[in-house]
Amino acid sequence: MRNPFIPLLIAGLALAGNAVAANDPTAAWSNAGQMVLVTVPDWNTIEGTLRTYQRDHGGAWHEVGKAQPVVIGQSGSAWGLGLSPRESDGPQKHEGDGRSPAGVFRIGTTFGYAAYTDTAMPYLALSATDYCMDVSGTPLYNRIADTAKVGEAALKGSSEPMRRDLHFHGDQAYRIGFVIEHNPDGVAHGGSCIFAHLWSSPTTGTTGCTAMTPGTMQRLLAWLKPQEHPVFVLLPQDEYARLRHTWQLPGVGAGQ
Repeated sequence: MRNPFIPLLIAGLALAGNAVAANDPTAAWSNAGQMVLVTVPDWNTIEGTLRTYQRDHGGAWHEVGKAQPVVIGQSGSAWGLGLSPRESDGPQKHEGDGRSPAGVFRIGTTFGYAAYTDTAMPYLALSATDYCMDVSGTPLYNRIADTAKVGEAALKGSSEPMRRDLHFHGDQAYRIGFVIEHNPDGVAHGGSCIFAHLWSSPTTGTTGCTAMTPGTMQRLLAWLKPQEHPVFVLLPQDEYARLRHTWQLPGVGAGQ
């Protein structure tokens, strides 16, 4: 039986990560063996570069594949709620600001319009009744849920139907994608429904997601493995340079 709702995020994960952050800011993602890294020139730029890394048995990151272009939120980026300690300097992510969350986040459920796709990650075949709840303060805030299971009232006000092709004249943005696990505890007004999905153009920003070509997305979905506990990292280049050693990020990425 299909689950009535899909948690976008791992409840309590950010709190657990922040509890140890004072001693080791990387503890919450120390088991990650794969990293999808996006760097952008500054907080207000929408064009970025995506790179992928695999960690070896000695703990060193090695780049896999070629760098690819992406676009992020139409207003740029801002510190989000995830695995990494939330920094105080710089913009802070909130609902409806058009910014993509910056920091380190788990990669969650993959999804798409087809019944299945080429990935080892958990996959949700989207239906016409699947929505992501973007109304702050509601019980299903920041969750993908099926109105056929939970009832239409539970998702009243949501502006995020997941089958965008059926609701928005054939829109292909969510044809394949994955959840970026931002705001795991559904903090009110903290931001919701953050995905990696397909772009409409290389110069068109999103409402807070990270978007890319179908080819890039297909490569990511085929490469990602749940046993590697993959993470998604988004940072402006100056912040990347400042935090790279403390957060034990790859030595190559920013400014290239």
